[in-house]
Amino acid sequence: MADHDSEANRFSARASRYARVGANVGGVAARMAGAKLFGGKEAPTNAAALAQALGGLKGPIMKVAQLLATVPDLLPPEYATELQKLQADAPPMGAAFVKRRMMAELGANWQTRFQSFDLKPAAAASLGQVHRATALDGTRLACKLQYPDMQSAVEADLKQLEVAFALHRRMSSWLDTREIAKEIGARVREELDYEREAKHAVLYGNVLRDIDAVRVPAIHKDLSTKRLLTLGWLDGDRILDFAQSPIEIRNRLAQSMFKAWWHPFSRAAVIHGDPHLGNYTVFSEGGEAQGINLLDYGCVRIFHPRFVGGVVDLYRGLLTNDNARIVHAYETWGFKNLNKELVEILNIWARFIYGPILEDRTRTVADGVKPGEYGRRQAFEVHQALKQRGPVTIPQEFVFMDRAAVGLGAVFLHLRSELNYHRLFEAEIDRFSLSDLEARQGEALKSAGLPLPI
Repeated sequence: MADHDSEANRFSARASRYARVGANVGGVAARMAGAKLFGGKEAPTNAAALAQALGGLKGPIMKVAQLLATVPDLLPPEYATELQKLQADAPPMGAAFVKRRMMAELGANWQTRFQSFDLKPAAAASLGQVHRATALDGTRLACKLQYPDMQSAVEADLKQLEVAFALHRRMSSWLDTREIAKEIGARVREELDYEREAKHAVLYGNVLRDIDAVRVPAIHKDLSTKRLLTLGWLDGDRILDFAQSPIEIRNRLAQSMFKAWWHPFSRAAVIHGDPHLGNYTVFSEGGEAQGINLLDYGCVRIFHPRFVGGVVDLYRGLLTNDNARIVHAYETWGFKNLNKELVEILNIWARFIYGPILEDRTRTVADGVKPGEYGRRQAFEVHQALKQRGPVTIPQEFVFMDRAAVGLGAVFLHLRSELNYHRLFEAEIDRFSLSDLEARQGEALKSAGLPLPI
């Protein structure tokens, strides 16, 4: 294949994308004239129309919408509810498109590289779609194929995000969203690079090697490119299919999810930043659910070890009411201009997020709360307090850690699990040491071919 990248960030493709976004969203925007997108009451039909317009566009604008929907209280609840539906409802591309894309990635004779390849996608998402295939040796495969011109679309759509956040800052001057925009932009750009995603999967495979309850697919490098990622196929069922299972099964799956997210964080300072229901399935043995398949590695956040140190410090500070340690944790994360009032406001959110792991007892994550509403009341309380105090900047690194915690809590609510989260967390940070974590992370990243975090 030629060295020239015909799908690099191009002005013509960006201009076309601007036009398509404007055409799809403009009609909905007109219906919202005079109303506030980021606050105030909106008709549910407007929210549904916006979700439909974005879903039809595919690509990063839909991914951005998903991300915005998971930041508690950033959008009105009716918008968050509708936009979250985009996570698995993207319409697939047709067979002719798939053939052209596969030829572009693997060459004119690409079909000879497989024993079989199903042109009908098994799943469609915001940046690409997944196809079942069989390798020449009979191995079952999942081929994740990126839609065309995604790099140009990302840059165009992130410009739209900048406009949206600028509007939000004018309407809600108490929250500086610039770092949030930076973080979302960085992660969405990373998701375009399937070669990097393959390295993320290798990293997770190594870190979770000894955790039997979590399975990570194998990477097939010979059938992968920057825009085609070929993984081993993992059989599994939707986790919601087990929402009515006996409590023992639901607790087993919840514990598997806990391990899948927090074991890599405590061992290699890395977290899966996108814990929505389409990114994992449940595997069974002997007719009974045993654990989860972790399927997607595009939205992975690699932290500096000191960030993990801040998580541990805040946990121990809240546990012992050690205010100095609490303040140190916030400063480690990058919060600035802290005073007693701001710390007390931040603690409202912290005590909610840390609540399940602070109590040494078997409990639900949050009694009587619906999964889609998890965190929204506390976020509203924090935001109302911050409005009275004045502007605050949310550090960039904090965004996906916060998102992962909320998303994981929603999964526990779906399962109605009852676990001693305190003891699970204590096991993950047993004998925690920053120097040990730094050494483990360095080894893990080097083995996967990933750079150290800045």
